[in-house]
Amino acid sequence: MSDLKNRTITIEKSFNAPLKTVWEAWTQSEHIVKWWAPPGMELEVIEHDFKVGGKWKYTMPMPDGSPFISEGIYKEIIEYKKIVTSADFRPMTENVELQVHFESDGNKTKFTFSVIHPTVDYCKQQEAMGINNGWGSAFARLETLVNITVKH
Repeated sequence: MSDLKNRTITIEKSFNAPLKTVWEAWTQSEHIVKWWAPPGMELEVIEHDFKVGGKWKYTMPMPDGSPFISEGIYKEIIEYKKIVTSADFRPMTENVELQVHFESDGNKTKFTFSVIHPTVDYCKQQEAMGINNGWGSAFARLETLVNITVKH
């Protein structure tokens, strides 16, 4: 796995919200529907069994009406620290692993999100397709959500 770095796309952010708030936004269905999908798209949580071995599956309609399906199986969960899951985003991305790390920094939360691809070429292809922009916009919505949650 010496090519792990070349197969991984990582996004780091710092949220102005406590760790518990960011963790809940990532792990609870009622919050996920507010940030996972692009603006104007309705996300439906089909399954969300947040435990090791548990499955998650979300769907949203694409502009042409066909479903965009996000799904995976949780491989590792360390409460308030780390989530590792397999992930498929059909029809665009399949057979990747998501690693999400959370770190408390006072009233802020440091957030590191990595997408590990099966090959270097696949990683480069995903990067060219705009994976950073897609996740970046999702995390901007996540940031808005946790900021609203903190203020209420």
